[in-house]
Amino acid sequence: MANSINTNVGALVALQHLNATGRELNATQNRVNTGLKVASAKDNGAIFAIASGLRAEQGALDSVKNSIQRGISVIDVALAAGDTIQKALEEQKGLAVAIQSSVAGSAAETAYLADFNALGTEITAALAGASFDGVNLFAAGSATNNLVVQTGTTTTYSVHGVAGAATTVATATGAILRAGATAAAVETANATFAAKLGTLGGNAKSLERQLTFTSKIQDALEAGVGNLVDADLAKESARLTALQTKQQLGVQALGIANQSGSILLGLFR
Repeated sequence: MANSINTNVGALVALQHLNATGRELNATQNRVNTGLKVASAKDNGAIFAIASGLRAEQGALDSVKNSIQRGISVIDVALAAGDTIQKALEEQKGLAVAIQSSVAGSAAETAYLADFNALGTEITAALAGASFDGVNLFAAGSATNNLVVQTGTTTTYSVHGVAGAATTVATATGAILRAGATAAAVETANATFAAKLGTLGGNAKSLERQLTFTSKIQDALEAGVGNLVDADLAKESARLTALQTKQQLGVQALGIANQSGSILLGLFR
């Protein structure tokens, strides 16, 4: 190509390479600043869409964990009340035997009945107070004694209350006459109630396993998103140094190309 002062091909080529280096340098600096190799859809549309979907799933799992933790708390409150009730039932059984063994109308019988009925009042209060966030698994009525817990984005887990057992306990241990204060009645109530508490305990363990599983899934999703969008900062650091050096060389190359016009002046001296 002829030498010309109107068209400096060398400068044009050098400028193109310098601009390309500048774009690469900007991209690398963005990765270093954000720690992400895919920070927006412009970086990689497909990967950005996948990562956005996984992040949404992580958010949904937060709600699932909250639901499970609430369910565990409801059952824990019910089990705490159940422990109090079972201890009262054990005392009532001993008092029932003493009542049956005492003389009708005696002072001893009256004292035993007073203690027995006091424990019955305590049990009734424990049944009524076993509530967490408006849910009482011992309350009568399906609206308050059936707990539904979300254990997945489309899966629910039902914890059925023990209102029937609570009614049995309340009937057997309420303010009763001598004829109702039998060891057999208390034993029946205790056995029924213990079986229901055992079911609730199994439900609590199941929810704890679901909580652990959900946490592991959430951690796996977080790691997956990181694999897709996180930048390798060690690699980016090395690339940043190389591009900065390349940019400096490009500036020098452009300067040399721009001097070609002044070299032509020497031909006319």
